[in-house]
Amino acid sequence: MSTLLGIFIFIIPIFLLFIKSGRSTENLPPGSLGIPFFGQSLSLLQAMRANTAEKWIEQRVQKYGTISKLTLFGKSTVFICGQAANKLVFTSDGNILSNQQTQSIRMILGDRNLLELSGPDHKRVREALISFLKPEPLKLYVGKMSEEVMLHMDTHWKGKEEVKVLPLMKTLTFNIICSLLFGVERGIRREKLVNWFQEMIEGMWAIPMNMPFTTYNRSLRANKRAQILIKELISEKKSEIEQNTGDSYQDLITSMLSKHDKQNGEAISEKEIIHNVLLVMTAGHDTSSILITFMVRLFANEPSIYKAVLQEQEDIAKSKQSGESLTWDDLGKMKYTWRVALETLRMYPPVFGGFRTAVKDIEYNGYLIPKGWQVFWVTSMTHNDDKVFPEPFKFDPSRFENQAAIPPYCFIPFGAGSRICPGYEFAKIETLVTMHYLVTRFTWELCADNNFCRVPMPVPTKGLPVKITPRK
Repeated sequence: MSTLLGIFIFIIPIFLLFIKSGRSTENLPPGSLGIPFFGQSLSLLQAMRANTAEKWIEQRVQKYGTISKLTLFGKSTVFICGQAANKLVFTSDGNILSNQQTQSIRMILGDRNLLELSGPDHKRVREALISFLKPEPLKLYVGKMSEEVMLHMDTHWKGKEEVKVLPLMKTLTFNIICSLLFGVERGIRREKLVNWFQEMIEGMWAIPMNMPFTTYNRSLRANKRAQILIKELISEKKSEIEQNTGDSYQDLITSMLSKHDKQNGEAISEKEIIHNVLLVMTAGHDTSSILITFMVRLFANEPSIYKAVLQEQEDIAKSKQSGESLTWDDLGKMKYTWRVALETLRMYPPVFGGFRTAVKDIEYNGYLIPKGWQVFWVTSMTHNDDKVFPEPFKFDPSRFENQAAIPPYCFIPFGAGSRICPGYEFAKIETLVTMHYLVTRFTWELCADNNFCRVPMPVPTKGLPVKITPRK
């Protein structure tokens, strides 16, 4: 009797969770929600670490089609894929799909960052970011970025026989972000920030169990420390503005402090600045470092691609005096190098996918996406679609000679529509400047296999160690 009572007590909460999650709702997409709270989270995370996440998704599509239900990271979820799905995700306003991310991402990056906002708030904060990150202001920073990259090469590459590319690229991109975007000089404060930042990122796709010794718990603690430091930076920038010693374009924080909505004079709040600084740090640090790392990996495997990029970059180098920085005009000549970068992003997108939340019941492809459910989309589904990109697993930069020919909402490494990444131009400059100095100063060969996993971004085996040789 006691055994039956125990089973009954155990089953009832699970039954209630199933009802709460919406299992009784009619016309739901096919699929299973799995075990409450956990669902398919562990299975997906395991596939990502084993570099079989795309296969995991493809098997799901083969079984259920382009829409199905599951449970991810504690929430009932509908997975959708394809061009129409991407369009729904990137064009829906806050009255249909909100940008609410998973609990782990939201708790780490904050609820007032650009990924979370919609409507007038999204427009106001986005415009504040773009005012600093658009091409015109960024032209002023090409020289500074060149100096930062050359210093990095002299410090971490020159005189070395072997280096690990990914950790060094993370160091480089973080230093560029600190110098150009936030005005944080080299020293103890920057070193602390980079350590906390790495701990934060590790928990963004973790199961949100805030218990001691979990990845999620460590990320939250690192987030608190990072926010305290960012508050100190904001206070310093405010003082400089009040004393008329701070140029509004000297860094992103100062620029955001100086912005007010033109219609109602509403300023960007301190909370919004903090949360968007965390977002920009995440987007600008990991995505660019991974793109550059996979380009280095590619050049070691594809000599013809490397040779063509080298020729383009050498032609530019020949027009410069020794030690002279690159200019905005030089970047405009790097057309083939950027096509290589775009094809790398197509095949190895740093962002695996993302989440939205249904604000109301949505009818999609004949099925119901219930209000409050999570919507999950995956980048690779259109990137690897042979109807969009013939022979999708062949590396072919010529696909991007005419980008207008690519159907809309099919190539989405930076998002699309009004949700396209505001840091797109910054990432482009960062990538082209870095690749110029890498290929003109060094040659390399791989010291490890070509394998990589996702944690959640793609990470090559052992950080991609390479044996380097200086070019004459």
